[in-house]
Amino acid sequence: MAAAAGETKRKMIMVAMDESEESFYALKWALDHLLNNSEEETTIITLINVQPPFSPMVYPAGPVVFAAPTMVEAVKKAQQENATTILSRAFRMCTQKRVKAETLILEGDPKDKICQAADELHVDLLVMGSRGLGKIKRAFLGSVSDYCAHHVHCPILIVKPPKAPHK
Repeated sequence: MAAAAGETKRKMIMVAMDESEESFYALKWALDHLLNNSEEETTIITLINVQPPFSPMVYPAGPVVFAAPTMVEAVKKAQQENATTILSRAFRMCTQKRVKAETLILEGDPKDKICQAADELHVDLLVMGSRGLGKIKRAFLGSVSDYCAHHVHCPILIVKPPKAPHK
């Protein structure tokens, strides 16, 4: 369906970012392949980073030990700085391509928070990188992209990294 004269269509793409090179590769791929720089279409990319909640309890071999409030604050500050660093790098990639980008930092289970944010923001497409975990690692660790593929209510694109050359 074509836009009426003078009307601009808006496309919302969400890209899940973490510290992995796979997530930055997925963003680069999306910037290179998904954007139409026409006058009729405006693309907004939302860069999302989800920090896992910090548990102030430590379970050593003995009784439960609670972390000191200063330690909890230090960990939360470090997480915030980590998220800011990741999203700043991703934001620069978008501005170099002259793409409007927004950033979003959430705390919680990445699988749930990414799906929830995609639904609440009514994104047109969710883009994620794939770490290429083997079947055993994926069974034990879980796969955020696999979970999102089955639970998000919008189309999802999982970008696999290029294969490394065999030596």
